[in-house]
Amino acid sequence: MIIDAHQHVWDLDRSPYPWLGPHVPQWNRTFTFEELQPQLVRNGVDATVLVQSDDHDGDTDLMLEVADRHPEVVAVVAYVPLDRPDAAADRLAQLRKDPRVVGIRNLIHDIPDPDWILRPEVDEGLGVLERADVTFDYVAVLPRHLEHVPTLSERHPGLRIVIDHLAKPPIGETGHEPWWSLIETAAENPLVHAKLSGLYPEDRESIQPFVDRALDVFGPARLMYGGDWPISTAAGGYDQVFAGLSAALADLSAPDREQIYSTTARRFYKIPE
Repeated sequence: MIIDAHQHVWDLDRSPYPWLGPHVPQWNRTFTFEELQPQLVRNGVDATVLVQSDDHDGDTDLMLEVADRHPEVVAVVAYVPLDRPDAAADRLAQLRKDPRVVGIRNLIHDIPDPDWILRPEVDEGLGVLERADVTFDYVAVLPRHLEHVPTLSERHPGLRIVIDHLAKPPIGETGHEPWWSLIETAAENPLVHAKLSGLYPEDRESIQPFVDRALDVFGPARLMYGGDWPISTAAGGYDQVFAGLSAALADLSAPDREQIYSTTARRFYKIPE
Protein backbone atom coordinates (compact mmCIF):
# COMPACT_ATOMS: atom_id res chain seq x y z
CA MET A 1 0.00 0.00 0.00
CA ILE A 2 1.05 3.57 -0.72
CA ILE A 3 -0.39 6.47 1.26
CA ASP A 4 0.25 9.95 -0.07
CA ALA A 5 0.41 11.95 3.15
CA HIS A 6 0.22 15.43 1.63
CA GLN A 7 -2.32 16.46 -0.98
CA HIS A 8 -4.51 19.52 -1.51
CA VAL A 9 -7.73 20.47 -3.18
CA TRP A 10 -9.11 23.98 -3.37
CA ASP A 11 -12.13 25.73 -4.77
CA LEU A 12 -11.87 29.47 -5.37
CA ASP A 13 -15.60 29.81 -4.68
CA ARG A 14 -15.37 28.20 -1.24
CA SER A 15 -12.54 30.02 0.53
CA PRO A 16 -10.55 33.28 0.16
CA TYR A 17 -7.10 31.69 -0.52
CA PRO A 18 -5.32 35.06 -0.20
CA TRP A 19 -2.02 33.52 -1.31
CA LEU A 20 -3.49 32.81 -4.75
CA GLY A 21 -3.87 35.39 -7.50
CA PRO A 22 -2.49 36.52 -10.86
CA HIS A 23 1.06 36.41 -9.46
CA VAL A 24 0.82 32.57 -9.35
CA PRO A 25 -1.16 31.76 -12.51
CA GLN A 26 -0.14 28.09 -12.40
CA TRP A 27 -2.20 27.61 -9.23
CA ASN A 28 -4.80 30.32 -9.52
CA ARG A 29 -7.75 28.07 -10.35
CA THR A 30 -9.88 25.42 -8.72
CA PHE A 31 -8.22 22.00 -8.33
CA THR A 32 -10.49 19.00 -7.73
CA PHE A 33 -9.81 15.51 -6.47
CA GLU A 34 -11.27 14.16 -9.71
CA GLU A 35 -8.31 15.74 -11.52
CA LEU A 36 -5.84 14.14 -9.14
CA GLN A 37 -7.45 10.69 -8.99
CA PRO A 38 -6.08 9.16 -12.24
CA GLN A 39 -2.59 10.29 -11.32
CA LEU A 40 -2.80 8.45 -8.00
CA VAL A 41 -4.01 5.30 -9.78
CA ARG A 42 -1.28 5.52 -12.38
CA ASN A 43 1.42 5.60 -9.68
CA GLY A 44 -0.10 2.89 -7.48
CA VAL A 45 -1.18 5.27 -4.68
CA ASP A 46 -4.00 3.67 -2.70
CA ALA A 47 -4.91 6.37 -0.19
CA THR A 48 -4.29 10.02 0.51
CA VAL A 49 -4.29 12.60 3.29
CA LEU A 50 -5.83 15.95 2.39
CA VAL A 51 -4.09 18.91 4.02
CA GLN A 52 -5.50 22.40 4.52
CA SER A 53 -4.75 25.08 1.94
CA ASP A 54 -6.27 28.11 3.65
CA ASP A 55 -6.76 29.43 7.17
CA HIS A 56 -10.52 29.34 6.71
CA ASP A 57 -13.32 26.97 7.69
CA GLY A 58 -14.54 26.82 4.10
CA ASP A 59 -11.38 24.99 3.07
CA THR A 60 -11.84 22.40 5.80
CA ASP A 61 -15.50 21.88 4.90
CA LEU A 62 -14.50 21.34 1.28
CA MET A 63 -11.95 18.67 2.20
CA LEU A 64 -14.52 16.77 4.27
CA GLU A 65 -17.01 16.89 1.41
CA VAL A 66 -14.35 15.53 -0.94
CA ALA A 67 -13.62 12.75 1.56
CA ASP A 68 -17.32 11.87 1.62
CA ARG A 69 -17.22 11.30 -2.14
CA HIS A 70 -13.83 9.60 -2.34
CA PRO A 71 -12.96 6.78 0.07
CA GLU A 72 -9.32 7.06 -0.99
CA VAL A 73 -9.18 10.09 1.30
CA VAL A 74 -8.47 8.39 4.61
CA ALA A 75 -7.52 11.44 6.69
CA VAL A 76 -7.86 15.22 6.75
CA VAL A 77 -5.52 17.81 8.27
CA ALA A 78 -7.86 20.71 8.99
CA TYR A 79 -7.68 24.31 10.15
CA VAL A 80 -8.49 25.82 13.52
CA PRO A 81 -7.32 29.30 14.61
CA LEU A 82 -4.39 28.51 16.89
CA ASP A 83 -4.03 32.18 17.83
CA ARG A 84 -7.60 32.11 19.25
CA PRO A 85 -7.40 29.10 21.56
CA ASP A 86 -11.00 29.19 22.79
CA ALA A 87 -12.34 29.27 19.24
CA ALA A 88 -9.80 26.59 18.28
CA ALA A 89 -11.03 24.30 21.04
CA ASP A 90 -14.67 24.74 20.03
CA ARG A 91 -14.02 24.15 16.35
CA LEU A 92 -11.75 21.19 17.03
CA ALA A 93 -14.39 19.53 19.21
CA GLN A 94 -16.84 19.88 16.35
CA LEU A 95 -14.41 18.57 13.75
CA ARG A 96 -13.29 15.61 15.83
CA LYS A 97 -16.77 14.13 15.59
CA ASP A 98 -15.49 13.01 12.20
CA PRO A 99 -12.72 10.44 12.80
CA ARG A 100 -11.07 11.39 9.52
CA VAL A 101 -9.93 14.71 11.05
CA VAL A 102 -6.54 13.70 12.42
CA GLY A 103 -4.48 16.88 12.46
CA ILE A 104 -4.34 20.65 12.27
CA ARG A 105 -2.27 23.06 10.21
CA ASN A 106 -2.01 26.85 9.95
CA LEU A 107 -0.29 28.67 7.06
CA ILE A 108 2.53 29.86 9.28
CA HIS A 109 4.83 30.51 6.33
CA ASP A 110 2.46 33.24 5.07
CA ILE A 111 2.58 35.14 8.37
CA PRO A 112 5.18 37.97 8.30
CA ASP A 113 6.34 37.31 11.86
CA PRO A 114 8.64 34.23 11.80
CA ASP A 115 8.21 33.95 15.58
CA TRP A 116 4.41 33.80 15.43
CA ILE A 117 4.38 30.19 16.57
CA LEU A 118 5.92 31.22 19.92
CA ARG A 119 3.30 33.82 20.81
CA PRO A 120 1.50 33.04 24.11
CA GLU A 121 -1.92 32.74 22.52
CA VAL A 122 -0.60 30.40 19.82
CA ASP A 123 1.20 28.37 22.45
CA GLU A 124 -2.14 27.96 24.22
CA GLY A 125 -3.66 26.84 20.93
CA LEU A 126 -0.97 24.19 20.53
CA GLY A 127 -1.87 23.03 24.03
CA VAL A 128 -5.41 22.45 22.76
CA LEU A 129 -4.02 20.08 20.13
CA GLU A 130 -1.75 18.33 22.61
CA ARG A 131 -4.57 17.65 25.06
CA ALA A 132 -6.78 16.34 22.27
CA ASP A 133 -3.97 14.10 20.92
CA VAL A 134 -4.29 15.77 17.52
CA THR A 135 -1.23 16.08 15.28
CA PHE A 136 0.29 19.34 14.11
CA ASP A 137 1.57 19.85 10.56
CA TYR A 138 4.30 22.48 10.83
CA VAL A 139 5.12 24.54 7.72
CA ALA A 140 8.75 25.54 8.21
CA VAL A 141 10.14 27.32 5.17
CA LEU A 142 12.65 29.62 6.90
CA PRO A 143 15.58 28.59 9.10
CA ARG A 144 13.93 30.62 11.85
CA HIS A 145 10.84 28.39 11.62
CA LEU A 146 12.96 25.27 11.95
CA GLU A 147 14.84 26.77 14.91
CA HIS A 148 11.60 26.79 16.88
CA VAL A 149 10.95 23.04 16.74
CA PRO A 150 13.01 22.21 19.87
CA THR A 151 11.17 24.95 21.78
CA LEU A 152 7.80 23.55 20.68
CA SER A 153 8.94 20.08 21.71
CA GLU A 154 9.95 21.33 25.15
CA ARG A 155 6.74 23.26 25.71
CA HIS A 156 4.50 20.47 24.43
CA PRO A 157 6.20 17.13 25.10
CA GLY A 158 3.11 15.16 24.09
CA LEU A 159 2.44 16.96 20.80
CA ARG A 160 3.07 14.94 17.65
CA ILE A 161 4.60 17.26 15.04
CA VAL A 162 5.33 16.61 11.39
CA ILE A 163 7.56 19.04 9.50
CA ASP A 164 6.07 19.59 6.07
CA HIS A 165 8.29 19.43 2.99
CA LEU A 166 11.35 18.56 5.08
CA ALA A 167 11.49 22.30 6.00
CA LYS A 168 12.50 23.21 2.45
CA PRO A 169 16.16 22.15 2.32
CA PRO A 170 18.50 24.30 0.19
CA ILE A 171 18.28 22.18 -2.95
CA GLY A 172 20.50 23.57 -5.69
CA GLU A 173 22.27 26.03 -3.40
CA THR A 174 25.98 26.02 -2.67
CA GLY A 175 25.80 25.22 1.04
CA HIS A 176 23.68 22.97 3.24
CA GLU A 177 23.70 25.07 6.41
CA PRO A 178 21.88 26.08 8.52
CA TRP A 179 19.29 23.50 7.43
CA TRP A 180 21.73 20.60 7.84
CA SER A 181 22.26 21.26 11.54
CA LEU A 182 18.76 22.51 12.35
CA ILE A 183 17.00 19.44 10.97
CA GLU A 184 19.17 17.20 13.16
CA THR A 185 18.30 19.20 16.26
CA ALA A 186 14.60 19.14 15.37
CA ALA A 187 14.72 15.36 15.00
CA GLU A 188 16.02 14.83 18.55
CA ASN A 189 12.42 14.64 19.79
CA PRO A 190 11.10 11.17 18.84
CA LEU A 191 7.60 12.62 18.40
CA VAL A 192 8.79 14.90 15.58
CA HIS A 193 8.36 13.46 12.09
CA ALA A 194 8.92 14.87 8.61
CA LYS A 195 7.41 14.63 5.15
CA LEU A 196 9.45 13.86 2.07
CA SER A 197 7.33 16.24 0.04
CA GLY A 198 7.70 19.48 -1.87
CA LEU A 199 11.30 18.67 -2.85
CA TYR A 200 10.77 18.89 -6.64
CA PRO A 201 14.01 17.37 -7.86
CA GLU A 202 15.40 18.23 -11.26
CA ASP A 203 17.42 15.04 -10.94
CA ARG A 204 18.19 12.47 -8.28
CA GLU A 205 21.58 14.00 -7.47
CA SER A 206 20.03 17.32 -6.46
CA ILE A 207 17.90 15.89 -3.66
CA GLN A 208 19.84 12.77 -2.68
CA PRO A 209 22.01 14.45 0.00
CA PHE A 210 18.93 15.89 1.70
CA VAL A 211 16.96 12.66 1.55
CA ASP A 212 19.97 10.83 2.98
CA ARG A 213 20.29 13.41 5.75
CA ALA A 214 16.62 12.98 6.62
CA LEU A 215 17.08 9.22 6.73
CA ASP A 216 20.09 9.65 9.02
CA VAL A 217 18.38 11.90 11.57
CA PHE A 218 14.77 10.63 11.46
CA GLY A 219 15.06 7.10 10.11
CA PRO A 220 12.38 5.62 7.83
CA ALA A 221 10.00 5.14 10.78
CA ARG A 222 9.60 8.92 11.13
CA LEU A 223 9.47 9.88 7.45
CA MET A 224 6.44 9.82 5.16
CA TYR A 225 5.87 10.38 1.47
CA GLY A 226 3.83 13.34 0.21
CA GLY A 227 3.13 14.29 -3.39
CA ASP A 228 2.11 17.90 -2.63
CA TRP A 229 -0.29 18.08 -5.57
CA PRO A 230 -1.31 20.49 -7.06
CA ILE A 231 1.70 22.59 -6.03
CA SER A 232 3.74 19.93 -7.81
CA THR A 233 2.10 20.81 -11.13
CA ALA A 234 4.64 23.63 -11.40
CA ALA A 235 7.49 21.13 -11.03
CA GLY A 236 6.65 18.71 -13.81
CA GLY A 237 3.52 17.19 -12.33
CA TYR A 238 2.68 14.26 -10.12
CA ASP A 239 4.38 11.57 -12.20
CA GLN A 240 7.71 13.37 -12.37
CA VAL A 241 7.80 14.20 -8.67
CA PHE A 242 6.81 10.66 -7.69
CA ALA A 243 9.49 9.18 -9.96
CA GLY A 244 12.16 11.54 -8.64
CA LEU A 245 11.55 10.63 -5.02
CA SER A 246 11.24 6.94 -5.86
CA ALA A 247 14.70 7.09 -7.43
CA ALA A 248 16.11 8.76 -4.31
CA LEU A 249 14.71 5.93 -2.17
CA ALA A 250 15.60 3.12 -4.54
CA ASP A 251 18.56 1.84 -2.51
CA LEU A 252 16.51 1.32 0.66
CA SER A 253 15.28 -2.08 1.70
CA ALA A 254 11.68 -2.99 0.97
CA PRO A 255 10.69 -2.70 4.67
CA ASP A 256 12.24 0.78 4.90
CA ARG A 257 10.41 1.93 1.78
CA GLU A 258 7.18 0.52 3.19
CA GLN A 259 7.64 2.68 6.29
CA ILE A 260 8.00 5.84 4.20
CA TYR A 261 5.25 5.03 1.74
CA SER A 262 2.70 3.73 4.21
CA THR A 263 3.47 2.66 7.76
CA THR A 264 4.73 5.98 9.13
CA ALA A 265 1.66 7.91 7.93
CA ARG A 266 -0.70 5.27 9.32
CA ARG A 267 1.03 5.32 12.69
CA PHE A 268 1.47 9.08 12.96
CA TYR A 269 -2.05 10.03 11.89
CA LYS A 270 -3.57 6.92 13.52
CA ILE A 271 -5.19 5.83 10.28
CA PRO A 272 -7.04 2.51 10.66
CA GLU A 273 -5.56 -0.48 8.88
